[in-house]
Amino acid sequence: MNLARLLRKRAEDGRPVRVGVIGAGKFSSMFLAQARTTPGMHLLALADLDEGRARDALERTGWDVDAQVTRDFDDARRTGKTAITADAFALIAAKPDVVVDITGNPAAAIRHCLKAFDNGCHVVNVTVEADALAGALLAERARKAGVVYSLAYGDQPALVCEMVDWAEACGFRVVAAGKGTKHLPVFHTSTPETVWTYFGITPENAKASGMNPQMFNSFVDGTKSAIEMTAISNSTGLKAPRDGLAFPPCGADDLPLTLRPRTHGGVLEEAGLVEVVSSLEYDGRPVHRDLRWGVYVVFEAASSDARGTYTRDCFRDYQMIRDPSGRYSAMYRSHHLVGMEVGISIAAAALRGEATGTPEHFHSDVAATAKKALKPGDVLDGEGGYCAYGKIMRAEDSLARGALPLGLAHNIKVTRPVAQGAVLTWDDVAIAEDDAVRFRREMERKFGNAGAARTAAE
Repeated sequence: MNLARLLRKRAEDGRPVRVGVIGAGKFSSMFLAQARTTPGMHLLALADLDEGRARDALERTGWDVDAQVTRDFDDARRTGKTAITADAFALIAAKPDVVVDITGNPAAAIRHCLKAFDNGCHVVNVTVEADALAGALLAERARKAGVVYSLAYGDQPALVCEMVDWAEACGFRVVAAGKGTKHLPVFHTSTPETVWTYFGITPENAKASGMNPQMFNSFVDGTKSAIEMTAISNSTGLKAPRDGLAFPPCGADDLPLTLRPRTHGGVLEEAGLVEVVSSLEYDGRPVHRDLRWGVYVVFEAASSDARGTYTRDCFRDYQMIRDPSGRYSAMYRSHHLVGMEVGISIAAAALRGEATGTPEHFHSDVAATAKKALKPGDVLDGEGGYCAYGKIMRAEDSLARGALPLGLAHNIKVTRPVAQGAVLTWDDVAIAEDDAVRFRREMERKFGNAGAARTAAE
């Protein structure tokens, strides 16, 4: 990689990469702390519905807000200061080189992405919920506008996409790829009231740290894992497990043993899947050398005949982790640094015109699944709430069942009974035809036949 050198050159030339960030929460703050010390990167503007929150985020992460903050975009561009605003569209109209959406709201993120494309801005989309909802169409719109649409480095999907790309560019066959998390089957029914017990922190400490219980519950109940694996699937072509994520207990040393096809003694229904490994055994004991915060890829020699034995011998000779047969090996990274690493995506987009992961098609989907028995009149409360969690499905299966995308399951009324554990459908709810729904439906029309065609080919 040569991004640091390219950034230094931009600094020397007085042409820093200008960045506009929408959203001033935890992820954003982690980036702000690093942007302040990154040569060749200028935080042109920071937008949040609460300008005071934006100012506080800058101050908290080491910025001299009295000297470095303005409310005038022209002044910011001329002097190198940072403009703060409550208007995300005004930030986009200022035409930073790269717009970073960190709103967490899929409908808002889609609007911001489309406006950024119209203004010739590259986009790094941290709101992976929007990518899981309609990423293939967002990527197509970006290509037509001649800009980059990218997943966010530091978040696990982009890191996994990089590992898959590395493995395939080395000539390996990818067997499985994904991340680690803390999970037990009971977590699927977790609510904002139970989240801290499962997460492993006291409610008092969570409140003191400003941790949002519903947002963090989306990590606990499996929703965020489904969303992130969907983004990886749609960017790499790896498939979703037919029955959803299995969350097998697995430590770093057992990756090639556990994550191989069932026909060879592993847990996978077939090779070429996304999967999430749990840091807990089924009885609640901690997994040895767990990957709760990490990412991985399992691979094998692309040639499975006698000519592939040399590569397998190299796995052995260089003492790589491998299964007993020696056929499967793995690479992993124990941690991801979240917003502290998103500058990699920003620099890659602006300086090399490259994305750190971008959807190639609509391979997988996230379906809203009932946490409890739902009755007519119940109102779905979105990701991490009391009513539904997200389950990954292959896109062709989701469309065939008419599954309700989890990204749209917020503030809509249930119209007929839905059993606990059942996938909700469009017919189970009363949903208004808004911009997000129309964009999703357009994505289904444009890309929905690809999964069925792939299934037929297989």
